[in-house]
Amino acid sequence: MINLAVIDLGSNSVRLRVTEIDESGNYNLVSYEKEYVRLSENMGPEKMLKQAPMDRTIKALQHFKQLCMTLENVRVIAVATAAVRQAANQTEFLKRVKAETGFSFKVISGEREAYLDYVGVTRTLPIENGLIIDTGGASMELIYVDDGQAEEIISLPIGAVLLSQEYHLEDRIKAADLFDAIVRVDHALGPQHWLQRARHQEVVALGGSNRALAKIYRWQLEAQGKGRQPVHGLKMSTADANRIMHSLLAMDKKQRASVHGIASERADVIIGGLLPLMAILRQLDVKQLTFSNNGLREGLMFKFLDHEIMSSIVQPLTD
Repeated sequence: MINLAVIDLGSNSVRLRVTEIDESGNYNLVSYEKEYVRLSENMGPEKMLKQAPMDRTIKALQHFKQLCMTLENVRVIAVATAAVRQAANQTEFLKRVKAETGFSFKVISGEREAYLDYVGVTRTLPIENGLIIDTGGASMELIYVDDGQAEEIISLPIGAVLLSQEYHLEDRIKAADLFDAIVRVDHALGPQHWLQRARHQEVVALGGSNRALAKIYRWQLEAQGKGRQPVHGLKMSTADANRIMHSLLAMDKKQRASVHGIASERADVIIGGLLPLMAILRQLDVKQLTFSNNGLREGLMFKFLDHEIMSSIVQPLTD
């Protein structure tokens, strides 16, 4: 038996998923941890990771290291995505991470991130034809699924933190800023003509802001006496998504932080984080969407179980 610890260092948060795997390949979730570190904060056009976000990230990783040290026979897969991928000071930061936490991170491409999202989603949700969208802090991954296969895979450099900070969507929102952000998203999606193949088809959404939308809706359903439903596999009409987005846009940061389903740390970036999904729903005339709790981290686990993860990316835990 081994404990597989998958660490996903994103632009807004860093997450740890520990799975217990027995000799027959059966697996069981042991623990899940998330820390909001906002690593991509104020990177600016020069794409430099700033001192305070790096310090927060190191502290969170040291906490993860302590948690992992309490487990037996641990194997670690540590990957970094958009913020580190884009950072001009990537090498210096990863050396510091290694020195202060012991973790060696593999920086994966946007396309690899999207493919692992596809694996994590399709192994746990039925999707034969449609679009998977994962909106992170600094990038958005899109995967078109045709007859169960990933036919188109792309990563675009727009995300919740980037859009929210660049277009001042953190607190009370001005119409002109919102318009500029929508245009930015439309310009990013416009050249992707293949997206029209997903018109009227299923959309599966993941990523922190998209899951927050699902959690808001879940709380509303519970308030209506319909029970508390899991986020994974939850379905929502586009009309309900539009209704919730409309209400969030009318709020300031403090009001959004008080909404059931939105973590206070996400209240300033959720509008920017939802804009790509809302654009997809409009442009593809989608009537209903499905949410996934699984993506990159689960994709890495499944590839480990398939013996398709390179040995160089799997590391034993050391003091």
